[in-house]
Order: sequence, then structure tokens, then C-alpha cells
Amino acid sequence: MSTRNASPLIGIVTVLYRSDSVLPDFFKSLAAQRDANFKLYVIDNSEKDTGCVISSELAALHGLNADIVFNNENVGVARGNNQGIEMALGNGCDYVLLANNDTDFPDADVIAGLVRHTERASALAAVPKITYHGTNRIWCAGGRFSPLTATTPHVGDRKEDRGQFDEEMFTEYAPTCFMLLHKSIFKTIGMMDEKYFVYYDDSDFVWRMRHAGIGLLYVPTSSVAHKVAVSTGGNESPFSLFYTARNRVYFSRKHLAPVHRAIAIAYAIVTLTLKCVKFSPAARSSVFKGLKAGFSLSIADH
Repeated sequence: MSTRNASPLIGIVTVLYRSDSVLPDFFKSLAAQRDANFKLYVIDNSEKDTGCVISSELAALHGLNADIVFNNENVGVARGNNQGIEMALGNGCDYVLLANNDTDFPDADVIAGLVRHTERASALAAVPKITYHGTNRIWCAGGRFSPLTATTPHVGDRKEDRGQFDEEMFTEYAPTCFMLLHKSIFKTIGMMDEKYFVYYDDSDFVWRMRHAGIGLLYVPTSSVAHKVAVSTGGNESPFSLFYTARNRVYFSRKHLAPVHRAIAIAYAIVTLTLKCVKFSPAARSSVFKGLKAGFSLSIADH
């Protein structure tokens, strides 16, 4: 529980968007944690404040220390995370844990174990093993950047977990679905790039970490289950397709070397255009609008 005296202090940041249905499991998982000294920061990007109400009730029910902010509009995941990060750092947190609320982690040692292994390895950032919720299949056991395609393949995706991904190691990439970050990281590389709004904001952040020499530790003894794409309507909704297309182009323009950039953007255009055959007219329109928008965004400085 967060009320126990322990150190370091962890600021857990979660961004809500139409998240009401997943909150009971998320709060129950937090309440189950042992030896983890944390404060919760809930940032609600939903149109209605029902998520805030539910979060307040669940925090009281489980005795969790929580600050809850209602934005009254969808300002994007990156900005919501930045709001929570700034609050956590302002309150003296030693670590920030970015945590999707569509995660479930009933093992009582997930958070404390993540911190313990991070400090033993003299690391500044760490991620757990993540499975698809309700299955024994891997969603992410670390990952890598593919500069020729501007994609971030997950290690082990959809494979049955038979213990083959149980070696602790530094990994090139992982999403910020459940990521522990030492406070010093934000001084070194800055905050999340809010221009992404949603998708690729974590790729951008981890890319900047990597290029600043900050290793990302994969800790398989901590395990989290992810209810994938609960709040965005799935990976092929018009919303998801627009931001995926837009942000692949933006990420490529921002970070990739000229040859890799040209190949990655061409790859994105060709593959997304081919996929459009099976999409609805609204979804197809979203893809092409997203690709066009990716070229018009100005590159953010950090």
C-alpha cells in the first residue's frame, strides 16, 4: 500500500480517456502492492468526469493517496503524462511510473520488484514483462527500433510465455504502458513531445533516452497484463489509423537519418495504402489525412 513508509517515493501517472470500465482492476492491482511507497496522479482527458468520480471512490475504498485532475477535454496522452510527471516531480518523487490504467497486475511485488531490480542494476529506467490480458501470451518482452520502417517491434509478441523471455537485460525499446523512470531522466532529455497526441510519443521518448545513453532495463520477474487498445476503439479505428499514419511520418522526419527517413516514409505510405483496401471509407480517409498531416507538423525541440 502507498501509506507504508518506504523509499524511494514513486509517482504513478495514469491518463484516463473513457476508461471507466478498466479502473476497478487497475486500482485493485495498486492496492495489492507491497513495500511500494507511491502517490497516484490521475489525469482525466474524457468528456465527462465519471472517471474522476470512480477514481476518487476507488482511491478512498483502497486507501490510496491520489491527486485527480479533470481536463474536460482530450488534450492527448503525451500532455496528460506531462501534467502528471510535473506534479510528481513537484511533490519530490524519486521515480515516475507511467502506467496505463488498462493494465492488471495482481502480483503484490510488481512495483517494488521493478524498483529493486532497477537499483541493483544501477539503471534509471525499467519495464516489466507484459502479456495480453486473460492469456499466457506475450505482448511485450522488450523491443527494438526498426529505422527502415519507423516501427518498434515487440520481442515475443503473441508467443506463448514458456519462460523463454525470463532473462533480465537491457532492451532497446518498450512502450510506456508501464515504465519506471528516474527523476533525473526528465532533466536530461526533457518531457514527452505533445505534438504526437497519442501513439509514437513513447517511441520518441525512448529514442531520446537511448541517444542520451540511458539504458532501459527489462525485468521479467515483474509481470503486467494489458487490455490492449481499450480506449481508442482498436488499432483499425479511424482515430487510431489517423494518428498512427501521422506520427510515423512525424517520427521519421524528426529522428531518422536522411536515407532511413526516405525509406521509412515510403514504406509507411505503401503499406498503409495497401491496407486501405480492407478499410471502411472513413478509415481510408483517416489514413491519407494522417499521412498528409505528418508532413505539416513542425519538428519539436527538446
